[in-house]
Formats: sequence, structure tokens, C-alpha cells
Amino acid sequence: MAFLELENIRKTYEGSPLLSGISLEVAKGELVSLLGPSGSGKTTLLRIIAGLETCEVGRVLLQGEDISRLPTHRRGVILMFQEYALFPHRSVAENVSFGLRMRHQSKTAIRERVAEMLALVSLTGFGDRNVIELSGGERQRVALARSLAPEPRLLLLDEPVGSLDRNLRERLLEELAAILRKVGVTAIAVTHDQAEAFALADRVALLHDTKIVQEGRPETIYRYPATPWVARFLGLTNLMQAEIVGKTQLATPLGYLTYAADNGFDGIGSSGTLLILPWGIQITERDPPCNGFTARVVRRMFQGRTTKLRLAIEEEMLDTTVDVGSVIPEEDDAVRVWIRPEALRWF
Repeated sequence: MAFLELENIRKTYEGSPLLSGISLEVAKGELVSLLGPSGSGKTTLLRIIAGLETCEVGRVLLQGEDISRLPTHRRGVILMFQEYALFPHRSVAENVSFGLRMRHQSKTAIRERVAEMLALVSLTGFGDRNVIELSGGERQRVALARSLAPEPRLLLLDEPVGSLDRNLRERLLEELAAILRKVGVTAIAVTHDQAEAFALADRVALLHDTKIVQEGRPETIYRYPATPWVARFLGLTNLMQAEIVGKTQLATPLGYLTYAADNGFDGIGSSGTLLILPWGIQITERDPPCNGFTARVVRRMFQGRTTKLRLAIEEEMLDTTVDVGSVIPEEDDAVRVWIRPEALRWF
């Protein structure tokens, strides 16, 4: 039995479907990200789980119990808001202890639990500080400590690092994932940023057009997107029309391409959309065994650890990346490239 189970959740907004038959299972201790563009319904789904909104059809089961009509305070579910919703003129300790005080725990138990939570989020000694004196990253940690203090059955996070600058966001994502796994809490996080979803979650559910269009481990979704829309949303833009003309051969605007026999291609004579994953386009000084082309560098974009190259092959534009330390061609250079057969995906 799943720890959390969503059954056929349906919700409309102003007469239009927002969620259409959403079903999802979450295991105990699992970290799941709801990923999707703005307006895809992911925050609404989070609020339905928390009890802040109701669904018109469907059920929310937590440890086998139907909590769909339970009030929020009886669900054992805590939602950590994007802006953290801290009490601005209270101390850190008073904020962290809020849920414990609502449960009428003893002062000794509260003091010990607050100290434990502040140590967990690396804020030991901050208890007497006012939260308005803290940095954005410190506030995020206080909000997390307050959310974990009452030992929720389920923790929900709405854009948990969305309000922070990029460098701090990357660092806190690592810490957040480590803390949640250390505690062992079951958690669902909403984000529109794939890097955040991939860094935080054991599993990702991707929402689009009122439905979950793909779910799975982050690396699986990235390497095997289910549809052209998923590929584009993940920034995989090397898409083109193609036709399967042989057991391992495609006719494409680039010319004939060889694909790996175990990549799931079938139906000789069928037409569809071909995706070339960026890592599969490699610059080479030698003639490759297959799928070799001469390309022109149209654009190079320095990105720190990598440089993104836009290559023109015939009339097609393809994107790839080159790691720091590699020889990086200049714009307008002609280069020899190899398109790896195992980097081709078929829709």
C-alpha cells in the first residue's frame, strides 16, 4: 500500500479543467517533485493534499485513510509556503516552536525540540534572533525547522527555494535534500524549474495540460522524455521529422542516421519526430563509424562549466555542450561531429 495515494483528482477553475484525473502514489520516505509550467495546476494539487482546497472528484489517501474531507489541522500534513510565512516580529525559537505550542506540549519538550531542529538546519545559537534580521537562506532554514518540528506525516513544499538568488538556491537545494532524507520525512515539492526538481527529488511527476504526462526518476525523464512537449520543456530542442527506413536506419533532414537497435524504434515506413540528445552530438577529429557530419558553429554561449554550441548541419540547427577543458571552436568554424546512435529518441 502506498503511503500517499491520489485517486482520479479533478478540479476546475472558472469553468475550465485545471486537473483532469490526476493519480499518483508516493512511498513512505520518498521525495517527489511536481514539475510543470505556470498554470499547470501543480500548486492547486499541493493545496488539495494539504486541505486548503477541495477537489470536485477523487480522493486523497494517507496511510490508507481517506483524508479528502478532513480539515487541514487534522491531516498531519504541513505546507511550507514559498515566502515561508514566518512571524516577522518573533524570534527564531518562537517561530520554530509555533506548531508545538499549538499542540500544548510542555515548555521543556518544546525547548528540547527547538534546539534539535535548529541544530538540524545549522542554526544553533540563532534562537533569540529576530527573523527580520536573517538572510533569505536563513529564513528558509527557519521555515524548514518550523515545518519539521511537529513531525508531520507528510511535508509539502511550494517552490521551496524559488525566492533565493541562484548561487544560494543551488547550495540550499543540496542541504534541503540531505536534511529531508536524514529525517526520513515523506515530502512533495512543487517547482517550475527542472534543475530544482532533479536536484531535490527521488522521483518527478511532470504536469501539463491538466494531466501528469510523465513520471519517473530524474535521469530517466531527462534521457527518455515521453513526448516532444516534455523534451522541449526540459530544454531538449534537437527535434525534427524523420522516417524509419530500415532496421537501424532513419531518413532525416540531415541525411540518413543510424540508431541503436535497442532504442525502441519500430515500424519500418512510419514517420514521427526524432530527438537528438545534446550529449550525443560530439565534436571529433576522426571519422566516426557512422552518423558523421560536417557542421558550422553558428553560435557559442559560455555558461561557466560548459559552453553551449549551436551547430548548422544542412538547414538544421542542433545544440550541444562542450565541457571546460575541451578545445572549443570559434563561431563560423567548420567542425566534424558524430551523432551517437544511442542518443536518438523516437516519438
